[in-house]
Amino acid sequence: MNRNVAPGHRAERRSPGSPSGFVLTDLPAQAGVSLKPVHYDAILNEYDEAPDRIGFFEIHAENYMGAGGPPHHYLSRIRRDWALSVHGVGLSIGGEASLDTEHLDRLKVLCDRYEPHSFSEHLAWSSHGGRFLNDLLPVPYNHATLTRIVEHIDELQTHLGRRMLLENPSTYLAFDNSAIEEVDFLSEIAARSGCGLLLDVNNVFVSAANHGFDPAAYIDAFPIQHVGEIHLAGFSVDSSMGPTLLIDSHGAPVDDRVWRLFERTLARTGPVPVLIEWDNDVPTFTTLLDEAEKAGACLSDVDAEADWRACVA
Repeated sequence: MNRNVAPGHRAERRSPGSPSGFVLTDLPAQAGVSLKPVHYDAILNEYDEAPDRIGFFEIHAENYMGAGGPPHHYLSRIRRDWALSVHGVGLSIGGEASLDTEHLDRLKVLCDRYEPHSFSEHLAWSSHGGRFLNDLLPVPYNHATLTRIVEHIDELQTHLGRRMLLENPSTYLAFDNSAIEEVDFLSEIAARSGCGLLLDVNNVFVSAANHGFDPAAYIDAFPIQHVGEIHLAGFSVDSSMGPTLLIDSHGAPVDDRVWRLFERTLARTGPVPVLIEWDNDVPTFTTLLDEAEKAGACLSDVDAEADWRACVA
């Protein structure tokens, strides 16, 4: 059974300036979930015969850069039946150093092997001076950083021969030398590089709480014509170092306030592939499916007359 080719379910979203032959994403405009090893057997032995409740799976690229072994055995089987999104976490697109060509080569091998329907990375940096940091760190929003990131994205898209989606970050501090608003920064990157954008609604809520801006206003200003995928996740609260921070922990159900922000987003974007991210304290697969079904219900409720139609024509 091949669930990822049903007619009428492709997103096939294009944005202005799209490189020839590239689309924002070829994922189905349905809800998907993160693929976790603890769920391999449930997916293949229990869920495989259940009603179709999920549109796609998303993996972290770096977890599948080995040559073989159980991860590839299971991913190959799952890829036969479901659409696949590859999400990078270690490319350090926002870093000052050049992109790691060996990492790019491994990424290309992975994408050529599984032909994912979408590839995405983060507006962040995670390495410096040959050292890799276990975090996605913020960048200053200024013209020098913008130019560097556009150059990195151009190199990446050329190397892979495919378009990427760039994800808005969750942040806990801001740079004094930032001169451009985040929404404008992302919009300019997309316009110059031809990349698409991955709109993480939880990241918007987390950053808004940490920096004191209005998340609804952020969503209302976001360049939705470039959005190829949406992410939803849970956050945690940390007050251990003084002022309360929200942490993009991916270890809990999606907060009710994030669900409401997601509904506001869909009123602008229309049906878009949406992922439930859950990376820590991973629950049962049934719990993940319940979250995906909530997202799917929101997609089904999108107003057919919403202004998204003008943006995806």
